[in-house]
Amino acid sequence: MVDVAALQRENVELRAVVVGLTTQLAKMNERLAELLAVAQRRQGGSRTNASPPPPPVAPPNLADDAKRAFDARPLPPSKPEAKPREKKPRKPTGRKPIPSHLPVEETVLRPDNCGHCGSAEIDVADEVVEEKLHVVKEHQRRRVVRRTTCRCRRCGGRTTPRSLPAPYERSKVTCDWLAWFVHQKFSLLTPLDRIRRDLADRGIPLAMSSLVSFVERAADLLAPVDGVHWQQLLKSRWMATDGTGLKVLIPGLPAAHNGYIELYRNTDVAVFQYEADKRGEVVESKLAPFNGTLTADAEHRFNGVYADGSVLEAGCNAHGRRKFEAAEAVQPALALEGGAFIGAMYGEEDKARALGLVGDALLRHRQQHTRPIADTFDRWLAAIEPTLLPSDPLLVAVRYYRIHGAALYRFIDDADVPIDNSPTEREFQNVAKLRLNMLFAGSSEGAHRACILLGIMATCRAQGVPVQAYLTWAFERLGTHRDAFDLPAAELTPAAYRRQMTTT
Repeated sequence: MVDVAALQRENVELRAVVVGLTTQLAKMNERLAELLAVAQRRQGGSRTNASPPPPPVAPPNLADDAKRAFDARPLPPSKPEAKPREKKPRKPTGRKPIPSHLPVEETVLRPDNCGHCGSAEIDVADEVVEEKLHVVKEHQRRRVVRRTTCRCRRCGGRTTPRSLPAPYERSKVTCDWLAWFVHQKFSLLTPLDRIRRDLADRGIPLAMSSLVSFVERAADLLAPVDGVHWQQLLKSRWMATDGTGLKVLIPGLPAAHNGYIELYRNTDVAVFQYEADKRGEVVESKLAPFNGTLTADAEHRFNGVYADGSVLEAGCNAHGRRKFEAAEAVQPALALEGGAFIGAMYGEEDKARALGLVGDALLRHRQQHTRPIADTFDRWLAAIEPTLLPSDPLLVAVRYYRIHGAALYRFIDDADVPIDNSPTEREFQNVAKLRLNMLFAGSSEGAHRACILLGIMATCRAQGVPVQAYLTWAFERLGTHRDAFDLPAAELTPAAYRRQMTTT
């Protein structure tokens, strides 16, 4: 008697084996097609003109179920036709040429005799030219001026020619040297003791008190120029401000006093000012003549400045962005969503900068592209605020924009106003390095003088003016030959120097 159940089980097992073999064969056919395509590409052939891969071979003597399973197998997804790769131009390799504007120090070497037999009968056959970057240490020199006094044969009067320009009467240094020194200290931020050590290594012993007196003299000479910059800021339509601390030695106090350095700037000029504290009355009286827009942090001490409406408040979106980033640890999804709105506004600013938009063109771009982002952001803030707990860090970021939104969006309606106050904050990187090098100012007067020189350095950077060249030019006209040049301070600014250099 035939065991039907056993035959059925055996049939099922055989079908399973056949299906497995069929699947393996299909995979082998697919792999074979891929290998053929790779071989054709390596030979330079394209898929369009290459012969198609052979069709899959069905296994012989398959059962009907197995054949149907083979025919119904899922086909591999068709790969998009590979586009021919465009060859990118290769960047030039090797060393970059040495700048051609550098002065040339040329040395010519010629053999006196043959290096093989020693004969002196040699002719020029070729020339090998090498160019290398070279440095010559700064020359500290003495300038000796001999002024010959002559007596007139007719009247008997004696005449002595006037000496060369000097920064002040009976000065120990020239205008060029004082410009070099100020550049070292307040532009390159080299500590005084290192400058003194470098000079001593060159055999020039100078007391620290002498170096300090040079700083005082330079600041006093440039104080009128700094005053012109301050008047220009007060008459401008927009300025930005920020501040940082500075320790100052004050007689009678047991420790260094924590003073305060403020920076006021726009795109053209910068002025640093020292104050003993951060009282609102001081900044309010200082900015009383100003009628424009002020970009500053949201501090209470500026409330009096904005009180009568003559000064419009502009905020810093970089602060708001950092508040949302700080909230990501607690509310990652919502904080990222809120920060995306601010990031989109910054993206529009990047686009405008890449297009070189200024003035009315920049204003139209902001109102067309940035204003809708700000309006949507406001609706998002209004919807999310009631859902947050008082202790949630995200609530701090949300309320920052809910309270200061008008100031933070001020840049959308004024092309002169930037999206944030980051350029002002970056100027304090130099102050931080200077503060680290000198630890403290020796007196309140020293802090004021340091601010004058820092402001001149920052203005030179804003104007794209070489610091040392400008200082030399200014000291010659502000020093002993002031009467000969007879120029007001407004004609001795870095901007005036740049105009003169471009016209000559």
